[in-house]
Amino acid sequence: MQETFLSIVIPAYNEEHRLPGSLKAILDYLGRQSYTAEVIVADDGSADGTAKAAEAFAGGATPVRVLRLAHRGKGHAVKKGMLAAKGQWRFQCDADLAIPIEQAARFLPPALTDAEIGVGSREAPGAKRYNEPWHRHAMGRIFNGVIRLTAVPKVQDTQCGFKIYKGEAAERLFTLQRLDGFAFDVEILYLARKMKLRMKDVAIDWRHNRDSRIRAVHDTLGMLSDIARIRWSSLRGRYRIKG
Repeated sequence: MQETFLSIVIPAYNEEHRLPGSLKAILDYLGRQSYTAEVIVADDGSADGTAKAAEAFAGGATPVRVLRLAHRGKGHAVKKGMLAAKGQWRFQCDADLAIPIEQAARFLPPALTDAEIGVGSREAPGAKRYNEPWHRHAMGRIFNGVIRLTAVPKVQDTQCGFKIYKGEAAERLFTLQRLDGFAFDVEILYLARKMKLRMKDVAIDWRHNRDSRIRAVHDTLGMLSDIARIRWSSLRGRYRIKG
C-alpha cells in the first residue's frame, strides 16, 4: 500500500453547518493533487451533527476518518488527530477554512524547505488579513508579544490555526502535549524549540470569521494562565524530551 503523503487534521466542535462546505473544498482540492492524502475530523464531543456531517464524506477517493471524542477542548482534538494520522506531513486546519485550501501548497515541499514545522502566519511578509476587527488584531498582537517574551521568541503568530508538522516531529511533540485548551499551540511550539526542531513562518491570506469560537477576553486570560503552566511544567521536568 502506498504511504500517505499528507494528512489534514480538522478539529471540530459544533460545526455541522460550516464543516460540509469546508470538506467539499478540501476534498476537491486533494482530488487534483498527485500525492496520496487522508482527512481526519477530530470531533470534540459536539452536541450537534458534526460527526454525522463528516461521516457523510467517507467512502470517496480520499479517505475521511472521524474521531468521536469526549469534549475536552481544541488542543485535545488536535492531539488525537495528529497521533491518529499516518501522513509524512500532517496539516492542522481549522474547520472554518479561513485560508483558501489551495494555500496548503505553501506548507509543503518544494515551497517549504529546511523545516520540520511550518507555522501559518498572518504577520509574515506577504501575508494578508481580511475583515478582522481592530480590537481583535490588537489583542492578538499583545498576546503574541507576551508569548515571544516568555515561551517562543521568534514565532510571530502562534495562534493561527493552520500549521504543518513532519510526521516524526508530530509524533514526538503531540505525545508530550499536556494542555487541552487553546494554548496548546504555544505548548507545542515551546516543545519544538526545546527539541531544536526547525520552524518556518508561512505567509497566508486569512479571513476573519464572525462566527469565531474565540471569546477574546476570557480565552486570552485562560491562555496566559496556561503559559505559566507550560513554564512550570518545564521547570518541574514534566516534559521528558529525548534527543
